[in-house]
Amino acid sequence: MAQERKIYITEKDLERLERLVEATDKRGKLGEHLERLMDELDRCEIVEPQEVPADVITMNSKVLLKDLATEKEAEWTLVFPGKADIAQNRISILAPAGIAMIGLCVGDVVTWPTQDGEKRLKVEALLYQPEAAGDYHL
Repeated sequence: MAQERKIYITEKDLERLERLVEATDKRGKLGEHLERLMDELDRCEIVEPQEVPADVITMNSKVLLKDLATEKEAEWTLVFPGKADIAQNRISILAPAGIAMIGLCVGDVVTWPTQDGEKRLKVEALLYQPEAAGDYHL
């Protein structure tokens, strides 16, 4: 996983993610992944939606990722768990890949362990970011 990157987050998204972490923790699910997300949230910088850099992956961002092993590209949207749908390339913030994606910038490479070994993806483009588009209600 990328180390020591700055994570920009709006107060609204931070509150939603903290509630999600709390609710998930009460159910006793996602121990290691939940701790990783909490670590990411502890490092974040809270900013106004207009202050989020336009090249940063935030909640509901749609990105073009390139698998560095296969050179294949795929579009993914980072979403809250209730909207996750792998068939529609919507990945949950609670999935290891989702946790790894939050806060990445165009050009960053992220690595995380999978059952088949390490996965390395490069952020090729940010196709949509709610804050940059002025969609502050998402």
